[in-house]
Amino acid sequence: MSILLCGIGFMSCDSGRTLTSATGTVYECLVVMPDRHLAGEIANPWAVENGNGYTGPVNSTYGLVAACMSADMTHMPQVEPYFKLTQVKPEAFDEFLKPTRNILIVDIDDTKYTQVKCKVSTDVWSTPQAVYHIQAPNDTAFVSYWLAHGTGIRQWFVDQEMLRQASFYRRMPNGDAIARLEKDHHYGLAIPEEYVFVKDTTLENDIRVFLTCNNKGPMTRYLVLYSYPYTDTCQFALSSLNRMRDSVMGRIISGQTEGSYIGTEYKEDQPELRQLASLYTDEGGFYGEEIRGLWKLYGGEAMGGAYVSHTRLDQVNARVVTVEAMLFAPGQKKRNALRQAEAVLYTLEMPNELAARQQPAYEE
Repeated sequence: MSILLCGIGFMSCDSGRTLTSATGTVYECLVVMPDRHLAGEIANPWAVENGNGYTGPVNSTYGLVAACMSADMTHMPQVEPYFKLTQVKPEAFDEFLKPTRNILIVDIDDTKYTQVKCKVSTDVWSTPQAVYHIQAPNDTAFVSYWLAHGTGIRQWFVDQEMLRQASFYRRMPNGDAIARLEKDHHYGLAIPEEYVFVKDTTLENDIRVFLTCNNKGPMTRYLVLYSYPYTDTCQFALSSLNRMRDSVMGRIISGQTEGSYIGTEYKEDQPELRQLASLYTDEGGFYGEEIRGLWKLYGGEAMGGAYVSHTRLDQVNARVVTVEAMLFAPGQKKRNALRQAEAVLYTLEMPNELAARQQPAYEE
């Protein structure tokens, strides 16, 4: 998922150090850089993203960063940014701010640098913490670099938040639901303890479905896993995945009105597919696809929301496996709740991965 950038390095804290807890909240980022005025306005490549508030050109270095990092998330029922930003000048970046959980540092100085370099680090001044440091000799070099890599940098920060959340869920699991999923379906998933088991069923054509739900508080979150026989690579096409989703979701979740059913929203928002790789490994990884979109209730009340799904191939059993997070939160901010549920998707384990994790350590 994360891009590889030229000249990139990676650094993490010395395990022997004791770090303070990170400050700030999820999906907030501190930007350490001067707000330098550019010679002229430049086109904003992120203006095409759905609902993006930064629709016009930008004319400063910080404006360029904000146009990307604070762009509105796509495939959401309401306008919410990827990140909430706070900017400080380098001279104001003191010991009080250094523990912030997400930090982007931009240093533009032709007396120190001759080319663009960057470094990603974790747990530098606190934990958990993600720091992305860009060094550039001048405005032109920085602008060129950011236009090419800004979206990937934003995704790197998203990945760090996902890793943190997934790690938390692994420590606070719903043991009963997980055990049932592993026993009956042979897949692993770090289902959080606040989710309750709802349904385990088999539909026609050997479509196996496992559904859990968290309806605590003002919103409802679903985690659903379904699998079906693999026959052809065409099954991983967006159109095929959409048809299967509508077929499955329409039969397992309904509204209060008789005959109502859950389906995908196609008129107002087209689902988007992208390939994804594991957050946990740089080598090997896995092949998978992500779909982001909106769902709606057909034939009933005016209900809808956002969903994210991951689809992978179970090579052991020749099955296509989809796990989806779906959110219903009328009148509520949805970004953080959806991202939290989405983090669970990255914990999906195929039978061989599950078996490897459960294999007891060899003892002489």
